[in-house]
Amino acid sequence: MASTESKSGSSENFHTPEPSGSDQPGARWGPQHAGARELAELYSPGKRCQEWISVLLCFTLMAFNFCYLVTYFHLGHTWYILLAIVAGILTADFASGLVHWGADTWGSVDLPIVGKAFIRPFREHHIDPTAITRHDFIETNGDNCMLTIIPLANMAANFLMLSPAEIYRDYPWYCYVFALAIFVTLTNQIHKWSHTYFGLPRWVTFLQDCHIILPRKHHRVHHVSPHETYFCITTGWLNYPLEKLGFWRNLEDLIQSLTGEKPRSDDLRWAQKSKFCHGCSSLVCCPM
Repeated sequence: MASTESKSGSSENFHTPEPSGSDQPGARWGPQHAGARELAELYSPGKRCQEWISVLLCFTLMAFNFCYLVTYFHLGHTWYILLAIVAGILTADFASGLVHWGADTWGSVDLPIVGKAFIRPFREHHIDPTAITRHDFIETNGDNCMLTIIPLANMAANFLMLSPAEIYRDYPWYCYVFALAIFVTLTNQIHKWSHTYFGLPRWVTFLQDCHIILPRKHHRVHHVSPHETYFCITTGWLNYPLEKLGFWRNLEDLIQSLTGEKPRSDDLRWAQKSKFCHGCSSLVCCPM
């Protein structure tokens, strides 16, 4: 274990990756891990294009809707707006946990379409947790932006087609959808910050310290193998109550009893790709 002092003065402990090379039996985790390298190479130009389009559409729709929300703002809606924002944040946190749990626990990189495009980053993240800190804004946020395009587009269409009276009536609902869209969009950026220990802006560390967004120390609980708890990664507010309820564990038991599929089997398979071939120094897939 190694210890580092953060800018805020708090001591952060984290595992130091073991050096790897032809003289090592294999990297346990990190960018030199055999599975991590293979998964990183699956990031394609087509995937990059999808992420660019998603980001551009998402932020264009977000700016459009924000202008209409400001236009139709009324002081009489203040308490409803605050409730809508809190409800949106809680929904986003639960949704992040549900998607995170589903992609971590089930499915395979070999699945058509969704495997390489959407499950691959989750497999890479467990064997190279710092990879996300090396991703740029587009790669980090592209998929989350894609998820919010349809609700944001529907919201924009309502602003264009409905009467002012109808918009006023449904204004708290639009605030809820907008808050939900913002926090869903930012979830992976928040997740990236939870893995970043140096160079974060002070306002980000302040939000983490106040647990307004996912704190670094809180998220480390999830990264203890076999990665079976604390899946919510927007704010992490729901992690403790869901864990106390045994929510994810009971859901896994139900699905396993119905399908016979073992949770996290594909995740474990990628984690086991950790050996180097000593004969040629190339990476090979060997069981641990």
